[in-house]
Amino acid sequence: MKLLLLHGLGQGPGSWDGVLDALGPDPGAACPDLFGLCGGAPDYPALYAAFEDYAGALPEPVLLCGLSLGSVLALDYAIRRPEKIAGLVLVAPQYKMPRALLRLQNAVFRMMPERAFAQTGLGKRDILRLTASMMDLDLRDGLARVDCPALILVGEKDAANRKAARELAGLLPRATVREVPGAGHEVNVDAPRELAEALRGFWEKL
Repeated sequence: MKLLLLHGLGQGPGSWDGVLDALGPDPGAACPDLFGLCGGAPDYPALYAAFEDYAGALPEPVLLCGLSLGSVLALDYAIRRPEKIAGLVLVAPQYKMPRALLRLQNAVFRMMPERAFAQTGLGKRDILRLTASMMDLDLRDGLARVDCPALILVGEKDAANRKAARELAGLLPRATVREVPGAGHEVNVDAPRELAEALRGFWEKL
């Protein structure tokens, strides 16, 4: 079973380094560069299509772990390709995009200088395009098809996503939800050891 770690919007594959270190040698994990898969400058349909091609080429069922944007991709893939999924770990997830929050986020992004986006793998205009393309994304109709075990994690300090995490746990057929003490939105950066421990325990139960 392959473990895929999917980074968030303002992150890259390196955001999982602390988690990989805590998991120990040879965890059988891959951390794809999501924006690199689609050649940069994506909208959401292009990003999802590129990820589906990548994950679909893997021979075995996968354990998908995604943070924020990565969790949306993981959940969307599990709805469309349930036969490929052994389990889901969704960190700071959303299943119906919070339009007001996205608009506020984009307003903040517009005021930020281009150099502030240097570590994201995308330029300012590209990030605005991607987030705008996700405004109407709503995965509720497909949630009942996700019949694999799911662990939903959210940082104790991640006020923007705690409610959605609890709601999603009630909508997925086989999900549990846990808060990660002391962590904010980027649980993989704020609490890598705690996330690795949760991943290891979930993996062992599959």
